Amino acid sequence: MQAIVLAEVVWAFLALLFFLLFSVPLPGQERPLWYSLGTTVFEVVAYFAATLLCLRNWRSPQIVSGRNVWLCIGMGMLFYFLGSLLFTYWETFLKRNADVSPGDFFYIFTYIFLIVGMILAVASRRLNLEIWQWGVVGVIAAIGIVIAWFVSYPASSSAQSFLMEPVAAQTAPAKPTAKSAASKASAKAAPVNKLKPAAAPVPSPSKPPVAAPAPTATEKKAPEPSPASSSEPAPVTEQQPSAPEWVLSLETMLAPLKTVLSGYYIVCDVLLLIIATTLLLAFWGGRFAQSWRMIAAAAFSLYVADIWFKYATTYVKNYQSGGFLEVFWVFSGVLFGIGAALEHDLSSRSRSRSSSRRRASS
Repeated sequence: MQAIVLAEVVWAFLALLFFLLFSVPLPGQERPLWYSLGTTVFEVVAYFAATLLCLRNWRSPQIVSGRNVWLCIGMGMLFYFLGSLLFTYWETFLKRNADVSPGDFFYIFTYIFLIVGMILAVASRRLNLEIWQWGVVGVIAAIGIVIAWFVSYPASSSAQSFLMEPVAAQTAPAKPTAKSAASKASAKAAPVNKLKPAAAPVPSPSKPPVAAPAPTATEKKAPEPSPASSSEPAPVTEQQPSAPEWVLSLETMLAPLKTVLSGYYIVCDVLLLIIATTLLLAFWGGRFAQSWRMIAAAAFSLYVADIWFKYATTYVKNYQSGGFLEVFWVFSGVLFGIGAALEHDLSSRSRSRSSSRRRASS
């Protein structure tokens, strides 16, 4: 057990160093491919290890907290592992910034299994929380709801434009719009239209043509507006790399689910936050408190990473995954694995002690 916990801690520390050193790209450059692959490796290895450890608890008859609890948590870790692989393939290799990807379907089942497993863990214990403990649960739930609502649905468009104004000022080129250019050209041409220049003499067949006199300073011809300035330019849209036909058709089919999935993730994150707080208070001070503290911390880490990603995709223009706070996804997988290892060790020692006492009494 100690070797597993030490390996999990080292993995989390290496992930933290990796995100600290390379999460901020150079000015004007995107994050390199090796960085995106590195973040994926740290994440999927943590969740795959947590899947194995949780399913080991499910297969063990010695688990005190219930095998179904760890089956649900293990399935949640497995679906998150598969969803991360698909999300990375879609974003990194296909270079697609789709609102909904096939990985979201695995994330949906992740939250279902995690919530069911943590509810089963709470239901297995008698909740004798005091009034102040219920107050803590209520305050944390209210804070989580407010943060999730602010991140997902900005309070006003002016607030969002205020947050996006510095980014737009750095990226937008400083040049007049087509409308202002056309108005300037028409303003210069306005006084010329009032003058009637003399008609040029018609050349006769016997005489060579006489050149028309050069216009005076007051009769200079106004420059004609260019076609670009006389009409509104087409809006510039970000061109994504070409993709296979099945990818484009699948994105088109999944795009209407964006609003539904956004609300679903927010509700699930808040539920996980509430259940994690209840777990932390319910198992506080018990024999198996240490393992469930890790599970509660894993749920908190998952909430932090999800909220940051939602904030970044809402307020940051053309956000590319790999920000520093996404390291909490790695922390979540590591903490789920540590909690499962501690639960297995405590359950094994508890069973061995009870069996030795029976032998001594007999």
